[in-house]
Amino acid sequence: MRGYHAFHDPALEGVLVSAEQISEVVTRLGEQIAADYRGRDLALVTVLRGGYVFIADLCRAIDLPLTLDFMAISAYGGGGGAVRITKDLDDDIAGRHVLVVEDIIDTGLTLNYLIGVLRQRKPASLEVCTLFDKDVRRIADLPLEYVGTRIPDRFVVGYGMDLGGRYRNLPFLATLHDGVMG
Repeated sequence: MRGYHAFHDPALEGVLVSAEQISEVVTRLGEQIAADYRGRDLALVTVLRGGYVFIADLCRAIDLPLTLDFMAISAYGGGGGAVRITKDLDDDIAGRHVLVVEDIIDTGLTLNYLIGVLRQRKPASLEVCTLFDKDVRRIADLPLEYVGTRIPDRFVVGYGMDLGGRYRNLPFLATLHDGVMG
């Protein structure tokens, strides 16, 4: 795996999206968002922990004044897809143009819940930007205004995404060898 100098890890199968490709996508998204939100009061919101790497790079690619805020969500025990907010926004979003920044969207169920919560807070607008879209697994019908790139239905790590808390620091998106997950 080219570009994988520090972590020679046998669990990693290969690079799905390189650091260079991610950088190009982030730049494109940042330019598009800057053009679309010029003159508006923009607030970027992401869900911890996975979204922190993407939002850090994306906010620097948006040539506009903006604010950043963070939420954390966790699943209730017992399954069923129910989630709860464990860290809420610090800032009021009423009347602001909110862009939810997601690292990856697969089923969309958590994002659907989050959008419902944020809509109740009366933002001027509410849109979604995702770096990676795994739309083959989509259950919830979500309007995605900004999509970086679509990826296949594989478990991925790197660029903020993890397996058991590891691999978030990889500068690229990697796939795992079969059998690593189970």
